[in-house]
Amino acid sequence: MPKPISRANSRYAKDALTLLGMMIRVARIEHKMTVKELAMRADVSRSLLQRIEEGDPGCSIGAAFEVATIVGVPFIVEDKKSLTSKMAHFKEKIALLPKAARKSHKVVKDDF
Repeated sequence: MPKPISRANSRYAKDALTLLGMMIRVARIEHKMTVKELAMRADVSRSLLQRIEEGDPGCSIGAAFEVATIVGVPFIVEDKKSLTSKMAHFKEKIALLPKAARKSHKVVKDDF
């Protein structure tokens, strides 16, 4: 069986995942929840929860966000009202953008 291809992640992405994992772990402990309890509540395995808390980039973003939501870790905005507002803003912005990104074939004249 071939070995899975590992994806290279930037230092920033790795650090952000590590920070998210730390925030989730601290919130879980502050809520006096065990790994088993939180895993059951989030409907994930204990090992997946442990990997999320370690900042493993191979974890599902949906699972990580669900766990973060359960323990109250904000990941984009602080509250539901702000989330709804941001979603509406970006929905409007997307509606104004072209359907796809296309390379410009214009020749830039840089002979000043």
